Amino acid sequence: MKDSPAQILQQLLSIWKQLGLNQRVTMVVAGLALVAGLVGIAVWSNRTDYALLYGRLEEAEAAKVVAALDDAKVPYQISRAGGSILVPADKVHLMRMQLAAKGIPRAGDGVGFEIFDKPAFGISDFVQRANYLRAVQGELARTIGQVDSIESARVMIVMPENRLLVDNTRKPTASVFVRVRGNATLPPQTVNAIRFLVANSVEGLQANFVSVVDNQGNVLSENSDENSLAGMTTTQLGARKELEHYLAKKAEGMLEKVLGPGQAVVRVSADINFDSQTRTEEKFDPEGQVIRTTTLNDENTDTTTTTPNAGVPGVTVNANAETNSPTSNLTANRTNTRKKVANTQFEINKSTSSLTQTAGGLKRVSAAVFVAARMTTTATNRVANPRSPEELLKLKHIVQSALGIQEGGDAQRLDEITLEEMPFNDQQAVELTDKLDKDERKQFWIGLGTKLIYPVLGLAILGLFWRTFQKTPMENIPLGIPIGDFATAGAESKANGHLENGKSPLPGGIVTVDVLNQLIRDNPNNMAQAIRSWMNRSKSK
Repeated sequence: MKDSPAQILQQLLSIWKQLGLNQRVTMVVAGLALVAGLVGIAVWSNRTDYALLYGRLEEAEAAKVVAALDDAKVPYQISRAGGSILVPADKVHLMRMQLAAKGIPRAGDGVGFEIFDKPAFGISDFVQRANYLRAVQGELARTIGQVDSIESARVMIVMPENRLLVDNTRKPTASVFVRVRGNATLPPQTVNAIRFLVANSVEGLQANFVSVVDNQGNVLSENSDENSLAGMTTTQLGARKELEHYLAKKAEGMLEKVLGPGQAVVRVSADINFDSQTRTEEKFDPEGQVIRTTTLNDENTDTTTTTPNAGVPGVTVNANAETNSPTSNLTANRTNTRKKVANTQFEINKSTSSLTQTAGGLKRVSAAVFVAARMTTTATNRVANPRSPEELLKLKHIVQSALGIQEGGDAQRLDEITLEEMPFNDQQAVELTDKLDKDERKQFWIGLGTKLIYPVLGLAILGLFWRTFQKTPMENIPLGIPIGDFATAGAESKANGHLENGKSPLPGGIVTVDVLNQLIRDNPNNMAQAIRSWMNRSKSK
């Protein structure tokens, strides 16, 4: 028959009274630890898991989001910086859709071409142009804001006014303000991409008239005309730097394949010819005459003239002449003229050549190459092991081939390569490597200790309990009702009618064989402990 709760409580109180001070403290601490663990597990399992709703919001937009969450009675958390808002993870997507339907939060990039979605009648041309300019600025700001390293952007475009007289000196300009994530700086490639994006989106705008400024106040680009001296100088300097960097990395890459990473340093200086020339030559060859044109003029003239006869006037003349003939006194004269003219024109042999030389040719290339000396470690320190001249000559030929310098080539360029073997000062790198190794080992042991602290603490508590249990005498560990109380327990059980046949298990406090058998059947554990207690007491006596 099972014991009632009152009997169980009485047995526990009896056990508590027989425990020592150390045992009571241990039991209390273990109970409190168990209760605290259960409470922690319950709180941890019932806590709300929050997820990010919006991040990096402006204060005005964050206030609108918080007001909307309060109206929807949705719990939320705000980060210390105030720019991030967290809500329960199961409501993130639902709240984003509901807030998007209300237009919250509003993007700070301005309005785009949706400004023309609603028809507007009766507006002036000035307002229409202003709206179009706003739309272009908003679309450009949204596009620039999609770049990974840019958080937000604003674009301002200045267009010249439409006038009757066109002024070619007035050109459109643009300014771009970008907010960079963290404290990073935009690389030149990104800045140039932004400038060309804005320039190609606005009619008549050139890329060099687009200024880019970041949120730290740094001017990332300058307005300089490419045809001006400043613009040409900047362009030439940039081209030279890129060429020198390309040649240096090319040579270093080949040396690192032979020597290893970090074992060679190459610096290149390149002189570029930025002059553009156009040369035209004409050569004449007097010996090589060529007939150009031939003109032949042949004239034939035949003329006849008549003159009267000459003589002394008198009888003879008049007698001999026939007065009735009209030509009797005339004389005929005939003239025949022939002229032939030939005109031949010769052309002198001429050759014309035109040569155009563009900018970008190399005038001179010089390279400085440092090769790390091979170091051998001895018992005391490190000793440099120099390379042979043949090895250094091979390395020089490698650099020479990488830079495109031909041995014994153009004498006017005067290319030069200086290669020296020197021991590198790698003490700082070695110290940094050792420090990183120590930090890595420290973090490893800290992480391992963090993972093992709870199992070790549990094993320590278990060991403390086991040690305390071993040091406690067996007779002081109450596992049931003491033997001396059997008679009293029997009497109380008889009074309550718990014993069969109304017999007391300990009549007069004497344990009989039948009573002992009944006790063993009812509670074998308590009887085994009672027998040990009797044996220990008999030995002590």
